[in-house]
Amino acid sequence: MTQIRSEFLKAVRDRGFLHQCTDMDALDARAMEGPVPAYIGFDATADSLHAGSLVPIMLLRLLQQTGHKPIVLMGGGTTKVGDPSGKDEARKMLTDADIDRNIASIKQIFQKFLTFGDGPTDAVMVNNDEWLSGINYIDFLRDYGRHFSVNRMLKFDSVALRLEREQPLSFLEFNYMILQAYDFVELNRRHKVCLQMGGSDQWGNIVNGVELGRRTDDSSLFGLTVPLLTTSSGAKMGKTASGAVWLNADRLSPYDYWQYWRNTEDADVGRFLKLFTDLPLDEIARLEALDGAEINAAKIVLANEATRLCHGDDAARAAQETAHKTFTQGTIGDDLPTIDVTAAEIEAGIGVLEALTRAGLTQSNGDARRQIKGGAVRINDEKVDDDRRVLGSLDVSEGVIKLSLGKKKHALIRVA
Repeated sequence: MTQIRSEFLKAVRDRGFLHQCTDMDALDARAMEGPVPAYIGFDATADSLHAGSLVPIMLLRLLQQTGHKPIVLMGGGTTKVGDPSGKDEARKMLTDADIDRNIASIKQIFQKFLTFGDGPTDAVMVNNDEWLSGINYIDFLRDYGRHFSVNRMLKFDSVALRLEREQPLSFLEFNYMILQAYDFVELNRRHKVCLQMGGSDQWGNIVNGVELGRRTDDSSLFGLTVPLLTTSSGAKMGKTASGAVWLNADRLSPYDYWQYWRNTEDADVGRFLKLFTDLPLDEIARLEALDGAEINAAKIVLANEATRLCHGDDAARAAQETAHKTFTQGTIGDDLPTIDVTAAEIEAGIGVLEALTRAGLTQSNGDARRQIKGGAVRINDEKVDDDRRVLGSLDVSEGVIKLSLGKKKHALIRVA
């Protein structure tokens, strides 16, 4: 391709977001003409997104920062179907009320990363249930189904992998890629959207939409995908041993969110600073060049910047201060995850396995037992060897009991 001229595509390339594009030269030329309305779809299968969704969220943020218009498409309609991409089984069915509640909760996340409004580059959130719920099936098949080849659809990874593993794929899920392609056409008609973006696992679905728009409306549409992100050790982005790294504070505390980024592997620091912060590239290059113990300073910058975007300045400062107190000074930080128990519960005694699980340090009693056996658990900084250990009133100091898992995960039991 020729040299990239648009600020948007330069930033996409330089910050590590670029994987595939249907026609880079034409998209670059279109981005030079004026604001490009572009969308990414998010299904409403839970009341929060997790850190695995941050790459597309930050891509929409970058789009807006470079003078273009982000469209957040909530899949109120497609959530009822379920995207088979990357899944071994069908999603559970949600009610309309569940989906509406999830969308309302997820919208709060996007309001932290994007500026919404009526201006030419202001973000807009739309729900594909607006057009999908009113579809007449026979008319839809006649007008749009004829443009899709089943032979080709069977070769897409989202379908082929499920069939190779001899795992069930319902006809309902098989329709998902047609509905996603139709979304692109509708968004082009309603909002003049000409670019769909998404993870590389969505490439086939995105290309379907580009081609459907050309065939039905003679529209000039584009597709762009970002790499599917894993850590240097191969772990899936947004997942930890104790579960998903949720973006909503009621699902995961800002302190735990801060700790997730603080614990980034050394080899990932530069890449994550480019993707998940607004820091200038020259500053990132300086931080990325740090080595040895100094790389920890870059990890703290990453944790502060990522937490500031998701939870605000105050939460980022409080999380750093708590971490400093807990790890550097050896005291109890004010912002540690806390669970409240009654005095009666403490008098009766709480098993250490139950305490670890209730505090979110372990996923189950079995997990807690394994951690104790491995020597990773401490109560008030004293190692625990017995998984039958009971926490009682003698363990309470200044109204709390401190639980620790390894060197970096801590929580408090507070006696109410």
